[in-house]
Amino acid sequence: MTFQPAIHLDDLPDVGAVQVLLDGRRVAVVRAEDGSLHAVDDTCSHAEVSLSEGEIDDCTIECWLHGSRFDLRTGAPTGLPATRPIDVYPVTVQDDVVLVDVAAPNTSGAGTSGPITSSKEH
Repeated sequence: MTFQPAIHLDDLPDVGAVQVLLDGRRVAVVRAEDGSLHAVDDTCSHAEVSLSEGEIDDCTIECWLHGSRFDLRTGAPTGLPATRPIDVYPVTVQDDVVLVDVAAPNTSGAGTSGPITSSKEH
């Protein structure tokens, strides 16, 4: 895996998303309501709209334009009009920096592993 620095934990809202650019890809780094961290493609699969501008509810992110919802753990759409999943990227935290591996996306909508929580690793 090729993890790269995405954002410092202090720069993430308590619940919300921030867009980062990694290897030319727009990625939404998200802290969910339960404190877990996720990284997903920042573009809604229904329309070319930034998901990081949407609302977080439990472990889903909602597209602000048409209301499509996606599971942050799997990328699967959970609310119409979107019917295609978004990419989900592996995440870890090291020294309070969120690291994301955009070279290993999960594109199936089925998920590959659970999210990590925001804790300090040394």
